[in-house]
Amino acid sequence: MDVAATAWVDNSPGTGRSTVDWREVWRYRELVTFLALRDIKVRYKQAAFGVLWALARPLAAVAVFTVVFGRLVHLPSDGVPYTLFVFAGMIVWTLFADGLDAATTSLVASAPLVTKVYFPRVAVPLASILPRLLDLGISLALLGAVLVVQHRPPGPQLLLLPVVVAWCVVLTFGVGLTFATVHVRYRDAHHAMGLLVQVWLYASPVAYSSSLVPASWRWVYALNPMVGPLDTARWILLDTARPGASVLASLATGLLAVWLGLRTFARNERRLADVI
Repeated sequence: MDVAATAWVDNSPGTGRSTVDWREVWRYRELVTFLALRDIKVRYKQAAFGVLWALARPLAAVAVFTVVFGRLVHLPSDGVPYTLFVFAGMIVWTLFADGLDAATTSLVASAPLVTKVYFPRVAVPLASILPRLLDLGISLALLGAVLVVQHRPPGPQLLLLPVVVAWCVVLTFGVGLTFATVHVRYRDAHHAMGLLVQVWLYASPVAYSSSLVPASWRWVYALNPMVGPLDTARWILLDTARPGASVLASLATGLLAVWLGLRTFARNERRLADVI
């Protein structure tokens, strides 16, 4: 922060870069932390139910899916109670969906800061996603309590949970950068993102198991980058079947989405302040 404060930085629009300067982002890590903590304080400062709101959305979705798909359609749930099956999926999906929504609108919401002060703009979408980890922790604590009560403790693979969380956060960040960049120029991109997330939800194994997909189509289905995190998280938390090699397809498409997001954002970063 001191280095950035003592140097003059020209914030005029340019042709853009092809990569993000992560060393510069690291120098502004205190700003990222400040923005993330500010978001948490704003969200919960005057909330009557406090952190319970973090559970409202996933639990409401779990209730609807349980009635429709669990009771009426009787979808299989890989040998675990359907409610737990869906709850584990919704925990991961909520992290992705809420983080993507926050990242998409973050630059426009922070327009006064973006247009007046120089700092790496990528800090704003990044800081908007980090508070969702608090919601994730609350949901995981509730799921853990339920698993203890039902005598279904996770196996040693629980040690891999931070890896899956990081996987989901990086994917959210990459996709969010693309939408955040587009949203600066086209404000209706947020509505398009909402429609995409709804379609993406039903195209992902949240309310149903990937085992329902025919084996011959499993690799094609796994091109959905959210299939890997969802299946792996259920294996870690509920001890369902270990994900097959097709999870590599999800990892590959996820990395491609992150690369595209970083490249798109970096090439447009210098123009953002003028377009907003």
